[in-house]
Amino acid sequence: MYALQTSAPAETEAFGVRLAGCLRAGDVVLVEGELGAGKTTLVRGAARALGVADPVTSPTFAIGHRYRGAEVTVAHLDLYRLAGLHGEEPGLLEDYLGSGRIAFVEWPRAGEAELAQATMRVALLHAGQDRRRIEVREGAERLREGAGRLSHGRSPGASGGERVGAA
Repeated sequence: MYALQTSAPAETEAFGVRLAGCLRAGDVVLVEGELGAGKTTLVRGAARALGVADPVTSPTFAIGHRYRGAEVTVAHLDLYRLAGLHGEEPGLLEDYLGSGRIAFVEWPRAGEAELAQATMRVALLHAGQDRRRIEVREGAERLREGAGRLSHGRSPGASGGERVGAA
């Protein structure tokens, strides 16, 4: 696991930039955290780094948004309102996942079975005021390897990560 603490929304967004630098087309990132923990802020930073110029907002009421990035489509899903995918249209996730796309899925529990092959699992935890603890619980080796398609250096304010346990 990899963990760090941010002390402002801009730092959480900066970590999203760093995260994007480790991603490749076809990757899926599960993003967990309580309401207001900064999930969309993290996704916004990643989307910007992937070349998205449009406003990046929470897709809670629309289930998902797709944005045109520089080289990939960036998909942002929010499954908060769903108890599961069993009663939904069978192809609900098809437009958001797959080759040529990088997907970020907030509140992924509703789609755990369908999202089992996710590349990373990131959790954001409230740490008081604007502080957040960000934990990359699965896929942390990507951050250490810098195995993505973008070449970012350390993101300002979000570089104080630490390795915690095994990846």
